[in-house]
Amino acid sequence: MSSTGELRHTALDALHRSLGATMTDFAGWDMPLRYGSERDEHIAVRTKAGLFDLSHMGEITVTGPQAAALLDFALVGNIGGVKPGRARYTMICRADGGILDDLIVYRLGETEYMVVANASNAQVVLDALTERAAGFDAEVRDDRDAYALIAVQGPESPGILKSLTDAGLDGLKYYAGLPGTVAGVPALIARTGYTGEDGFELFVKPEHAVELWQALTKAGEGVGLVPCGLSCRDTLRLEAGMPLYGHELTTSLTPFDAGLGRVVKFEKEGDFVGREALREAAARAESQPPRVLVGLVAEGRRVPRAGYAVVAGGEVIGEVTSGAPSPTLGKPIAMAYVDTAHAAPGSTGVGVDIRGSHEPYEVVALPFYKRQK
Repeated sequence: MSSTGELRHTALDALHRSLGATMTDFAGWDMPLRYGSERDEHIAVRTKAGLFDLSHMGEITVTGPQAAALLDFALVGNIGGVKPGRARYTMICRADGGILDDLIVYRLGETEYMVVANASNAQVVLDALTERAAGFDAEVRDDRDAYALIAVQGPESPGILKSLTDAGLDGLKYYAGLPGTVAGVPALIARTGYTGEDGFELFVKPEHAVELWQALTKAGEGVGLVPCGLSCRDTLRLEAGMPLYGHELTTSLTPFDAGLGRVVKFEKEGDFVGREALREAAARAESQPPRVLVGLVAEGRRVPRAGYAVVAGGEVIGEVTSGAPSPTLGKPIAMAYVDTAHAAPGSTGVGVDIRGSHEPYEVVALPFYKRQK
């Protein structure tokens, strides 16, 4: 939200309204929730392609001779080991190991990195990186206003993008990025996304956003590309078992509690914020496993929501973190943290307390959906 308390608008705001989007306040930004049917938008991404405005995400640039050393100290991952042109999923934690945010870090050059934070945490991440930069020969720069971010996701997305760029997309691996020109617009082209499908995220200057969106729309006309809002982005990431900050990830959880201990790299050189607390969390997770993040598939039609209790044998054994109808499975699904005794796929007798009624659910392994390569 701006300093005046008004919602922030992306460079594509007028275009969303012209398309009849239903807008919503998301982390202080006025963002498109849906354009028509969120189910149709979801299915388009799974089977064809969808176009998203993600300009609310928080870009922070870290540059300088000790940029890698700063990020290795400030984050839990081994960022110095990321090659130029590649990206890494990682987290920033508090000294007590609690997760402040999950991030993608792109190495743009030898001494230049771009950290992409969630919209709701961008200021928190910026403040933490700035504070942790003390003593390092590196600069932390708020670049949230320097970029618009447009994503094209789905099986048709490589073909759509290829028609607009001569960048080498075939050689662009998952979690890699390269500078290029798309429809005449200079862009960082990244093969990343939050949908479980193949796709690309395009970082461009805000003044080029409308031109690029329109070019992608035209290029995708013949293959079923549709504009997509945040609502289907949520159901897509839920089916793909991808965590959302504020739901599966919070400051009260460490990466080990969230089942994502693999992102913590104890083997990297030097100290990092939260190292000792995370070592203890890792040992605790081995000796006394915490609640485990699992998938739940409904036997009935009622949809579970975040905060609902998971029950078994009349006892509360966990809590739903995210829930929604799954257009792909045709049933309501949820992610939930549950006691280890009930976490094995196929566990029976598990239910969700939906307004006093214990609705039966099947425990399944995550993700619910995995695309065919």
